[in-house]
Amino acid sequence: MMTRPASMLAIGGLLASAIALPAWGQVADVAAMADVPGGDIAPVHDPVIIREGDTYYVFATGRRRGQDGIIPTLTSPDLRTWTAGPSMLADLPAWAKAAVPLARDMWAPDISLVNGRYRLYYSVSSFGSNRSAIGLATSATLDPASPDYGWRDEGLVVQSTAESDFNAIDPNFIEDRDGNHWLSLGSFWTGLKLFRLDPASGKPTDPAAAPIAIARRPAPAGGPAPVEAPFIIDHGGYYWLIASYDYCCKGVNSTYYTVVGRSQDIAGPYLGQDGSSMLEGGGTILLRADLPERERFRGPGHAGAMQDRDGTHYLVWHAYDKQQNGIPTLRLGRISWGQDGWPTVIQLDADMTTPADSRGDTGESE
Repeated sequence: MMTRPASMLAIGGLLASAIALPAWGQVADVAAMADVPGGDIAPVHDPVIIREGDTYYVFATGRRRGQDGIIPTLTSPDLRTWTAGPSMLADLPAWAKAAVPLARDMWAPDISLVNGRYRLYYSVSSFGSNRSAIGLATSATLDPASPDYGWRDEGLVVQSTAESDFNAIDPNFIEDRDGNHWLSLGSFWTGLKLFRLDPASGKPTDPAAAPIAIARRPAPAGGPAPVEAPFIIDHGGYYWLIASYDYCCKGVNSTYYTVVGRSQDIAGPYLGQDGSSMLEGGGTILLRADLPERERFRGPGHAGAMQDRDGTHYLVWHAYDKQQNGIPTLRLGRISWGQDGWPTVIQLDADMTTPADSRGDTGESE
């Protein structure tokens, strides 16, 4: 196991698993982040983060209690104090209700600025089924007070059915270094997939083409080995695939944890620090649950990253707060890239200066 400075987060406790676990890397103990962020940070599930102007935005799964609409939003001027904003959409579009009749919410949004317009990909599904779909909505701005604000439904992007070997949820957009556009997605079934997109429409270039497999976990005897929530970052000459292993959505009994692997090709193979392949359930553990003696924040996963104006990468994810009846809660840290090139998640200290005070948007959400 690698040593690291005292400012790095302590290693979380290892939960039992029926399959071989990925290698230990520089692993965040989410308890160290108990004081940051604050404000309206719960319930928040499957968060993704982006910045427009001087405001940071988080989009999340589902509906917020006491608020109309789907896809709740949070805003912050400094990454430390978050305020609930309006939900993004009033309801599921008609095409989504027809494609997935059991769906009631939108899950796992992903936000990017592409060609001067914000693209929000979202999932429509129901638990335990791969009759799922990913849709797209776009807006000229994220600011509800702007006269240019308003989300336009762009329709279906990718769909899976009972006959598919993948599950069309948990989308993440990335543009590679050659200007090609891609969408990663997936949960359970045969793992995480990658689709090439048409830059103009944001939809697959060839809807009939088979997706590229980028991560899977061989199932042990007696049950599945879950993998979901892909997010790809381009940094230091590598593409970095972040994914969640094991089970979310069980409150304090959730066994979710977060792994990372890297590849020089966006299509993989993605390997952990020890060379283990994410196509074989490998990778390097990035986020783990609290140490046993604390046991507050459980099941950290479904991470989303943002590169700020000064080049700093921030990571958001949810974890289940044992002190608050297991409510899913927003967590946030800064990614530090070590001399060996591998990432570590570092807490945001209470006296941290406001980040990235320069002007001008990068428009990047990864």
